[in-house]
Amino acid sequence: MAFVIATGILVVLVILAISLTKGKTAKRKLIVWGSYIMVGFNPFLTFLISIPVGAAVGDGFAAVGMMMLLLPAFFVIGLITLLAGIFATSKVEHA
Repeated sequence: MAFVIATGILVVLVILAISLTKGKTAKRKLIVWGSYIMVGFNPFLTFLISIPVGAAVGDGFAAVGMMMLLLPAFFVIGLITLLAGIFATSKVEHA
């Protein structure tokens, strides 16, 4: 049941992020996706990956170790995406 809830939350967050970035600039898309990766997707995706790994190995410490590796990794990916959006330059042509 926990996997269904986590998957449902991820699907809702993806739909929300897509709807927020539809028709926006690339800078805005990077900012929205970076923040969603760090705050929204990170804990749920880490849970969905690490718990089955722990179950397959048969050790709860493997799941915790996988969470300790994936949480910072996904956070850094989101932070890089967010910073790329913040520091992106928008090219505006003057008429």
